[in-house]
Amino acid sequence: MIEEGSKRGKAMVEKRQLFMEMRAQNFDVIRLSTYRTACKLRFVQKRCNLHLVDVWNMIEAFRDNGLNTLDHNAEINVSRLETILSSIYYQLNKRLPTTHQINVEQSIGLLLNFMVATYDSEGHGKLTVFSMKAMLATMCGGKIVDKLRYVFSQISDSSGVMVFAKFDQFLREVLKLPTAVFEGPSFGYTEHSVRTCFPQQKKILLNTFLDVLMADPPPQCLVWLPLMHRLANVENVFHPVECSYCRSESMMGFRYRCQQCHGYQLCQSCFWRGHANGPHSNQHQMKEHSSWKSPAKKLSHAISKSLGCVPIGEPPHPVFPEQAERPQELTHTVQPKPVANNMNDTMLMSSGAPTPTKSVLESPSRLDEEHRLIARYAARLAAEAGNSTQQCPPTDLSFNFDANKQQRQLIAELENKNREILQEIQRLRLEHEQASQPTPEKAQQNPTLLAELRLLRHRKDELERRMSALQESRRELMVQLEGLMRLLKDEEQKQSQSGGSPHSSPSHGAGCSMPMPIRSTSAGSTPTHTPQDCLAGVGGDVLEAFAQGVPRNLRNDLLVAADSITNTMSSLVKELHSVDDGAEEEETNMRNGGDRGTVRAQKH
Repeated sequence: MIEEGSKRGKAMVEKRQLFMEMRAQNFDVIRLSTYRTACKLRFVQKRCNLHLVDVWNMIEAFRDNGLNTLDHNAEINVSRLETILSSIYYQLNKRLPTTHQINVEQSIGLLLNFMVATYDSEGHGKLTVFSMKAMLATMCGGKIVDKLRYVFSQISDSSGVMVFAKFDQFLREVLKLPTAVFEGPSFGYTEHSVRTCFPQQKKILLNTFLDVLMADPPPQCLVWLPLMHRLANVENVFHPVECSYCRSESMMGFRYRCQQCHGYQLCQSCFWRGHANGPHSNQHQMKEHSSWKSPAKKLSHAISKSLGCVPIGEPPHPVFPEQAERPQELTHTVQPKPVANNMNDTMLMSSGAPTPTKSVLESPSRLDEEHRLIARYAARLAAEAGNSTQQCPPTDLSFNFDANKQQRQLIAELENKNREILQEIQRLRLEHEQASQPTPEKAQQNPTLLAELRLLRHRKDELERRMSALQESRRELMVQLEGLMRLLKDEEQKQSQSGGSPHSSPSHGAGCSMPMPIRSTSAGSTPTHTPQDCLAGVGGDVLEAFAQGVPRNLRNDLLVAADSITNTMSSLVKELHSVDDGAEEEETNMRNGGDRGTVRAQKH
């Protein structure tokens, strides 16, 4: 009971931890609800490390966990939700550099508690598949246009037309996020939310859907969504301008310039808190700036714009083909290599670590530049079509319609070609990485080295067994030699007592060597008083000398035999060490060749 109570208390503390940290940031001093909501959700996104997970990685995680085969209204329990979040974060750590690894368990706990508090307020312990997809696809990192394309694939039918009932369901789920951060009165769901986004009942295709949700301003109920992405893009933007209120010599983030007071500019902190001084008033219209342009750059931009080199109005998103977006699949779209947002890229660059993008062609700035080029070319075609329309009679409207249709087709062809090029670049890069990396299977493709290594191991084992046998024989011989020396000493004492002289035999020369003794069968045998018993298994010279009954002076012969045994042992030890050195050198060569795993396997 005590353990259960402690677990419940710990769960309650973890559930409240994120909200307590958010309150400590004092976001409630921001006077505008839009900025307040965006800042709170951005804090939750960064605290749970969701800003590091690209939307394409999130879609891939949905597929890996089988969510694309489930109905939107199907329910999953909290334990399976935790498993899905674990797979997302562990895959994220594999993509991040080792110096920027995240705490997976902490991130899982914070996000799981936030999702349960947001979508399971009644405590059923279950969430619907659609609510989980809507929340994770909205709060993860990546471009807003990619997120909205995925959302459209979930709320459209097989013909690529948006289903109003599914869009209403999406608004119900996504608007629970502002409610979770205590901004429900400003951005809570109402029955009229769908009609505020699409006031007229008509056929909504992908480009129309993107035009409405990415417009300036967007629908009132979702105005916080693009602002949250703009916050992520300007967190590290520097403005070398002095704030007119706090007198800070530089600004980070947004910069606000008054349209009535000349030269009056505020940093984002002062503007969000409603600070004003001098002739300026909070009722004045302020323009938001997300970048800094020097006066010289402004002048060159104005000249280029006046000369027609810069398009007057760029579309908020690229124009996509009118074919139906496949629900839950998106297989025809190009999934670029997941990259972190600008804040993460700046952090990696400042630390000297390699950024996730390996090719300039795959960077977001490169893709944006391609979209701008396509939009500029489309604008030029539209201008040429407009000039030709003015020269034609007013009744010729079919030509203008055909020209617009051709422009759409040309843009679609260009984008399809761009996708094919990016796919080919990604495929070639993966093939190059796979070919350059050594694999453990290569160790099994060289049977000659493996056979030599196996032979060396076998030879080493044989020498070790032979050495142990010789050591045992040497020990037995030393015991026998000690017994023989004792017998000889006793015999000499008897001879001296009887007054006789020992009958010596010619001793062998120093250069002669005695025959190798034969190993005795009994390892623990000790010499007895009988010469024949103690000489069992000893060489021929000693046996012959004692067999005749006349003892020989064999002291020198026994010492020579001991030296011979010692020399034999030394040579065996040297040979064993040479085999060991050869095996170690062979292992070193195989390690340098990329066969480390196989050598270790052979060792075990």
